[in-house]
Parts: sequence; structure tokens; C-alpha cells
Amino acid sequence: MSYLQTKNQYITVEGLKIAYRELGQGKSQYPLVMLVHLAATMDNWDPKLIDNLAEKNHIIVMDLPGVGASEGEIAESIPCMADQAIAIIKALGYQKINLLGLSMGGFIAQEIVRLDANLVNTLILAGTGPRAGIGVDKVTGVTFKHMANGFLHGADAKRYIFYNPDKAGKVEAHKVLDRLASRPKDSKDKDMKVSSFLKQLKAIKSWGKAEQDTLDFIKVPTFIVNGDNDVMVPTQNSYDMHEKIQDSKLIIYPDAGHGAIFQYAEEFVDELNNFLN
Repeated sequence: MSYLQTKNQYITVEGLKIAYRELGQGKSQYPLVMLVHLAATMDNWDPKLIDNLAEKNHIIVMDLPGVGASEGEIAESIPCMADQAIAIIKALGYQKINLLGLSMGGFIAQEIVRLDANLVNTLILAGTGPRAGIGVDKVTGVTFKHMANGFLHGADAKRYIFYNPDKAGKVEAHKVLDRLASRPKDSKDKDMKVSSFLKQLKAIKSWGKAEQDTLDFIKVPTFIVNGDNDVMVPTQNSYDMHEKIQDSKLIIYPDAGHGAIFQYAEEFVDELNNFLN
């Protein structure tokens, strides 16, 4: 079944009804748990990327509390979001996972490793940066700037946040946005609430203003990926994480930005499968 037709499933975690989706069960030793970006629900995962990954991997995506169809409230901090994610993963019955975090999901993924290193077999950090990384405390301003730009041009803000502003970037953006828009109504997640989005921004700003991180707690195999022109979480953060995380793998895709893993979905999946193997 394609990700576009995959509907929400639900599990109760600490008294809250939590929404998640699974594909490719049994195709890998450990599930690949994927944590999405700011202001996103499970519908914001590129179906092409998920379908390609699910050919060889057991995939789990989820809405954390207060997001999409999940009950509860947005956690007040990135570490608290990580604690929520750990509780969901263990409630689903997993004691060891591969973990991918995109953008804000990458912030959360780092904190999951800090809180429970034994849970994570391999770590994939996409379009993200370390605590107090370059520009992380400015995500709110960048987000509102591109939301305004999208409004003025009658376009989805992700067109400007995730892809280059030139004509080629527009073409790549619409390829992905069209795929996202093709999900049938009967398998859609619930929309992100504005109040939840604002709480996420507050948590990101606090994380961005916290003490700089050495990342020396990350001992698991780590794959870092980004585009060469990420305007949301500046690409330099990917180089910095690669330098700090021993034996990490780094790929920077050309003519790409925050949405590099969507723009280069096929290439990224090949690289990730090789890394996981």
C-alpha cells in the first residue's frame, strides 16, 4: 500500500490517544522512526520518499501530543518532546530503533539519544542542527518571513522555506507539493492547530538559546544530510555536527535547501539504505 492510502492508527500512551502510521512491517530488523518538521503532521511527509524507504524498511511516523490527530498538548521544550516520543516508541513495543529527524524532528532526535542512547541503533539528522546552532534561535523570524512571502505570492510557505527561490527551486517545490496534495480525503490527518504551531516555535527558540552542545553523547552511527542552501536551519550546522560527531557520514546535496531529502528522494533513499546496512 502506498503512503498516500495509509491511514492513521491509534495507541493510548499515558492516557492520550496518539496517532501513528506504519508501512513495510517486517522488512528491516529495526523500525525506522521518523520525526517530522515544525508545523507538520504526518501528511507532510513526501509520499515518494516514504514509499521508497518502505521498500526495504519498516517505517513508523507519528503525531506527537498536540499535533494533528493526537490528543494532548505540545510539550514546553524540545527535551520534553523527546520524552514523549520515547514513551510512544516503547508503547508500540520497540526497545531498539533507527531514528530519523527532519528539522525540528532532528532537534528532538538528538535529545532522544541524550535521554535514552540504548534505544537508538542509528541516527539520521536531516536539515537540522545542534542545540544553540547557527540561526536556530531565529527560526521564528525566518518562518514568519516566508509565510508572508507565500501569502503575497499565493503559494505554500514551504515553497520558500524548503526550496531555492529560483525557477529550478519552484519546479522542485511543486513536484513535492503536488505529491502532498494528492492524498485522498479519507486518509488525511487532522490539521495542525495555530496554537500548537506557536508553542513549537517557542520551544525551538528556547532550545536555540540554550547552552551550545558538544554532541559528545552521540556514539551511535550517524548520517547527516542537507541541501547546500538551507535557509531555515543554515547548512553550516550540518558541517558542524559532522565535525563534532565521531565517524559520522555527511552528504550535502547541490542546488537544494531545507527539503533536500524530498528533492533528492531517490538518491537519499539509496544512501540511507546503504548506511543502514
